[in-house]
Amino acid sequence: MTGGLRERWRQETRRAISAVAMELFVAGGFDNVTISQVAAAAGVSKMTVTNHFPRKEDLVFDRAEESVRSLADAVSARDAGESLLAAVRRDYARRIAAGDVVLGPPTAAFARLVRDSPTLTARLRQLADQVERALGDAIAAETGVDDPQQRIVAAQLAAVHRVLFADSAERILAGQPADRIRRTLAESADRAFDLLEPSLGGYRVKA
Repeated sequence: MTGGLRERWRQETRRAISAVAMELFVAGGFDNVTISQVAAAAGVSKMTVTNHFPRKEDLVFDRAEESVRSLADAVSARDAGESLLAAVRRDYARRIAAGDVVLGPPTAAFARLVRDSPTLTARLRQLADQVERALGDAIAAETGVDDPQQRIVAAQLAAVHRVLFADSAERILAGQPADRIRRTLAESADRAFDLLEPSLGGYRVKA
């Protein structure tokens, strides 16, 4: 098996396991379903599940790595003449237009699952902290120094992501349609970024 085929098979296996796990979690509750039950339902060994998902929570947050890196990658790849704020704003708008689940729960069942599990709620908070930390690290790597000012900037930008994710979850649970949620998120994001513009609009403009 070539490297490309092996990676494709690995990703397909990972998606299949995650899909089966989500069905079980939604039906029985995250805290009530075991890894062994997930493995049996997916037709794989328990070791296969843990190889793909070291933590049980990873079966739910299967795009955690992408989510954690989202803001850091956006600012690292920004165009010449673009500030940190402009890069994050542009990336957020792109993800809203694409309906990217990094910005909010994909379904009401997902949002309810996380809300009803203290373990998943705690993991979501950890991921939000990691988003902020990764962004701060990216800024520090760019400037060559790591100081409180940069961490404050990272906290402000990451807060938009965190607050709007929570707002998206509440709207999904309230039964609002997806297109309405996207419009509301876009409007809320614009207002939030506008508020940050006076202080961050000219910060770290890429040469």
